[in-house]
Amino acid sequence: MSQASTILNRRVLLGGMTSAAVLAVSGCASYPQFSLEEAVRRLLFLSTDRAFARLLAPGGFWDDQVTRLALPQAIGNRGGVLERILTGPIVRDRLQRAFNDMAYDAAERAAPAVTDAVRTIGIRNALALLRGSDPMGATSFLHQEMGTSLVEIMVPEFGDAIRVSRDPLLGQVLGALTGVDVGGIANSLAYEADNAIFRAIGREEAAIRSDPRSTNDPVLMAAFGLK
Repeated sequence: MSQASTILNRRVLLGGMTSAAVLAVSGCASYPQFSLEEAVRRLLFLSTDRAFARLLAPGGFWDDQVTRLALPQAIGNRGGVLERILTGPIVRDRLQRAFNDMAYDAAERAAPAVTDAVRTIGIRNALALLRGSDPMGATSFLHQEMGTSLVEIMVPEFGDAIRVSRDPLLGQVLGALTGVDVGGIANSLAYEADNAIFRAIGREEAAIRSDPRSTNDPVLMAAFGLK
């Protein structure tokens, strides 16, 4: 994928997510009453939009300790020949960064599924989600409702990225592994990325809760007690 195409696709994706949130706001801003379910959806739309804007920026996973993917356990805990390849932290970091770079395309594929889930899931006990003590409560609810659906979307993306990679270090590592296939590594990375995505969304949710006025969304401000 060319850099220009990648940038365009990212803009289309994030623009669509933002539009969904903006349309929701404009559709309700003229009404003094709103449902708590709508407030939860707006909170999740905005949190998701902000999270993916960070994740799909250059270095989005690697540069952030909250979202950085660890080396798959199948690689990080192996000894023998792998210890001779991964001779020090610089080499390990290079391999880890290669996997984090692969997370970009996986997250780009996952983003529409999160947006669709926010739009369609049934929200139970919205008042508890808004007024509860957990600053990431709505995100936790969304993650629970989605289960492993993002993992299933991202496994093929990681698998393809590993297979077509021309990184000689990754080639050495894969050649040295016994009893572990590309699918197993892709599955491990997809679970890591799934958790990273929801940590990123949760962080944005907590930030919105701490300063709802910054959203300029009358529904969110009212939902969190501002006038």
